[in-house]
Amino acid sequence: MTQRILVTGGAGFLGSHLCQRLVDRGDHVICLDNFFTSRKETIEHLLDCPNFELVVHDITKPIEMNVEMIFNLACPAAPGHYQHDPIKTMKTGVLGAIHTLGMARANRARIFHASTSEVYGDPSVHPQPETYRGNVNPIGPRACYDEGKRAAETLMFDYHRVHGIDIRVGRIFNTYGPHMHPFDGRVISNFIVQALQGKDITVFGDGSQTRSFCFVDDLIDAFVLMMDADEATGPINLGNPNEFTISELASKTIELVGSESKIILKPLPEDDPIQRQPDITLAKTTLGWEPSIQLHEGLARTIEWFRGIDVDEWEPPTPNWAGGLTASAAQNRA
Repeated sequence: MTQRILVTGGAGFLGSHLCQRLVDRGDHVICLDNFFTSRKETIEHLLDCPNFELVVHDITKPIEMNVEMIFNLACPAAPGHYQHDPIKTMKTGVLGAIHTLGMARANRARIFHASTSEVYGDPSVHPQPETYRGNVNPIGPRACYDEGKRAAETLMFDYHRVHGIDIRVGRIFNTYGPHMHPFDGRVISNFIVQALQGKDITVFGDGSQTRSFCFVDDLIDAFVLMMDADEATGPINLGNPNEFTISELASKTIELVGSESKIILKPLPEDDPIQRQPDITLAKTTLGWEPSIQLHEGLARTIEWFRGIDVDEWEPPTPNWAGGLTASAAQNRA
């Protein structure tokens, strides 16, 4: 049955893939975005589809729509972007949740909130289950994003308890794939662009810190399963539990690109987690979901996409992008 579905942040990395999936299955999709860290090009091909529409809007401002389902994905997610205007980032997390929850209440709509593994902070429990309450710094440079997401989870559950809103909260771990912004400062996009340019690969810290990387197609599967399930309130961890060191990721990227890049070390940013790995037991038992695309395949597909874009056509959204990239666009505009 066709549904009217709102995707906030719909032109972003995850949002653009989600919009494509929902359009393909026949839903009427409303993509809402203000294009702060996203590009219209990621969803431009959908504009000719009769079941897709674009609304340019900042979700920190109220908006009313008639919808049956909401995916709340709007928020800068890369440190260089969300730290550029930390107050606006916090507003996006909190006001975005309030405005989408108000819309869900008015429409009796089901709402999915894209939370994050950052709610666990620099974890002292490994891997991280949903029952772990985190090791967080509420006043550090990453707090605008981390605490905004934590506050949004609080709002979701308060609206659920007080108003009976049908909520779905997914805690997203590191995700990668096509449509990543080359200047988002994330480790995979940094490494790929540096390797393709033959530049040094910048590793922050000694490279022993770990991450678990989920390919975007697997994550979108989880979003859809979570929203289509009869009961999946969450929070539910969504990520790939296979863990890699940053040094391993750098070496694998150099290998797949066929680059002669060297690895150089720089100081670790403040509050950067030492380890991150999801316990996805709940996702397996509740949704019957686990990732199927492993790092070698997903990284190869992501590199192929990066080979096909002109990095100079991508403007860094903020001057805080990291990684020592040397595209002329970055040099001219950052």
